[in-house]
Amino acid sequence: MSEIYEQDSLFDPAPGIVGHAHPETSHIAASEVEPRTGTQRRRVLDYLREVGDFGATDSEIQTALDMNGNTERPRRIELVSAGRVVDSTKRRIVDGRPAIVWEVKPND
Repeated sequence: MSEIYEQDSLFDPAPGIVGHAHPETSHIAASEVEPRTGTQRRRVLDYLREVGDFGATDSEIQTALDMNGNTERPRRIELVSAGRVVDSTKRRIVDGRPAIVWEVKPND
């Protein structure tokens, strides 16, 4: 495989799905996890409903659900893209840095 792939900018929004510019391994990983993504999305959404207004950071979601960050973040991004989860505008310090606290969209 001699194709050169363009690296995403640090400032580009993270897509919820694999784009064509991503390496073959990303496409393989996405196709392998696809049958489970609905269940994983449901787990993330249910957890955020459970914690209510307190919300949760990505790190807190990962710990509570024993879910790898490379699994949790894309599911949360999909929920944000679908309008089900929102940035609460609250921040908590995670590893010395402010982290977004996510909440289920009101009335969801």
